[in-house]
Amino acid sequence: MATPLTYAQFIAALKAEGCKVVEVQTGGRSPQYHNRNHVGAWGPVHGVMIHHTVTKGTANTVEICRKGYASLPGPLCHGVIAKDGTVYVVGYGRTNHAGSGDDDVLTAVRSEAALPTDNETNTDGNRHFYGFECENLGDGKDPWPQTQLVAIRRASAALCRAHGWSERSVIGHKEWQPGKIDPTFSMAEIRRVVGLQLKPAAPAPAPQPLTVEQRLTALEKRVTALEAQK
Repeated sequence: MATPLTYAQFIAALKAEGCKVVEVQTGGRSPQYHNRNHVGAWGPVHGVMIHHTVTKGTANTVEICRKGYASLPGPLCHGVIAKDGTVYVVGYGRTNHAGSGDDDVLTAVRSEAALPTDNETNTDGNRHFYGFECENLGDGKDPWPQTQLVAIRRASAALCRAHGWSERSVIGHKEWQPGKIDPTFSMAEIRRVVGLQLKPAAPAPAPQPLTVEQRLTALEKRVTALEAQK
């Protein structure tokens, strides 16, 4: 069980992981205040959910995810990950991204265990997951640029790191709600690279002492330099 990050902590975590972040205002106000908190609880949070948008064009995609539709008001996620890797933050708090899903999947995410097949829609996912919508048509033909995949990895790892979660806390919409196909890439691969991102950096090797030969060579160079100055 985890209390959601504050908005400032959320933004700081993304930037610390190397994400390029753009905060998209609504009515002149920070995305911090754009949410669906008035219709339901936000938190505790247990993981990060990845989606694709079925839209084309970054500006259009960001606007749709910020405003939503008549039948599904925005924000539709916390951040939109564009093809160039920019993370556009469009809301913060409860957002309309996950919908209802499988309680067994949520249990597995909380336990950081292998995911079961999703076959129920009995649990509110908007309450429990951070959501990133990724700009893609979702037709299996629209490419996933490497810059975008790197940003997905970094954004996911940022929240896992901030909460002390492993890569098993990152799931796809298709693993949560029966009938969904997003995202079209392999979530197993995304979890693999998020796990690599979360590994601590290897310590720098300790400096090795100079060999006798290296010391003699350095001494000869110093003597030669001194003689040249006479």
